[in-house]
Amino acid sequence: MADFHFERESRTPFSEAWTVEDGGDPVGRVDLHFTASGTVYATLCVQSDFDDDDLQDLIAEVDEGLVLTTDPYRDDFIVTVWRGENAGVYSEEDDVDDDDDEDDGSTNGRTPLVLKPNS
Repeated sequence: MADFHFERESRTPFSEAWTVEDGGDPVGRVDLHFTASGTVYATLCVQSDFDDDDLQDLIAEVDEGLVLTTDPYRDDFIVTVWRGENAGVYSEEDDVDDDDDEDDGSTNGRTPLVLKPNS
């Protein structure tokens, strides 16, 4: 049986993003969106080998541990599940080399997003 733990990544007034861990290892991510109508939407991304029983357990734990503690009077909880593999984290580069070619205008002067290897 899985031992799920959640680490908050971000929070806004109407949404939260969480890393899902099992035994200290990341196994997924859940993004929650709370609406004024009382419906809570979730996008749950898990690894491709995640089995259906663990998926049902995880959804129940997200509902009990994250959703109901934030909105105990929610009307509905709708979960969209994606199974796949982690491709990395995209972010703006921290260090830009000033000796690179001049900006050609294709990125509006912004640093393009680059894939950073998983650690």
